Amino acid sequence: MKADLRFIIKTHIATERTTKLRELNNEYVFEVDKMANKYQIKQAVEDAFKVKVTHVRTMIVAGKPRRMGRFQGKTATWKKAVVRLNRGESIAIFDNI
Repeated sequence: MKADLRFIIKTHIATERTTKLRELNNEYVFEVDKMANKYQIKQAVEDAFKVKVTHVRTMIVAGKPRRMGRFQGKTATWKKAVVRLNRGESIAIFDNI
């Protein structure tokens, strides 16, 4: 069964570190579905933004313990993908961030 590519990319992550990655290495960082593999992430980024992806790195970000008064819980575990584009290509939506 093929996953729907619209639900693979959840959001773009914009921090100082990701901005530096974008400027130096032409890499963009996304929060993606936990069950998505590298090939599906590559296809989703290429279809959504009409660019050519050369490399995808993924990592699982573990949830962290949090307290709210006397109650203790944990944030959700999520998956991060660092996507490198071809030289000279960019995603115009994120250039102003």
